[in-house]
Amino acid sequence: MKLLMFITEANVTDPTVDALVEQGFRVTRLASTGGFLRKGNTTLLVGVEENLADRAVAVAKRTAPGSLMIALDLDRYERL
Repeated sequence: MKLLMFITEANVTDPTVDALVEQGFRVTRLASTGGFLRKGNTTLLVGVEENLADRAVAVAKRTAPGSLMIALDLDRYERL
């Protein structure tokens, strides 16, 4: 399991979330602010199985070019 974090510009968030959901991914959206000009960003959290990570990244590249992507390996995942 991997946790993908996409930090996108606010204006491309909706199309990115829509495209990820259409592909069957579940997305959590967090409003964030950062950078020199304190520009509005959105951080998207997407938990995926290892074999689906490349597909989710491809969707984000297409809908939100220039976004930052961080991938974390999850050794443990529990629903509480």
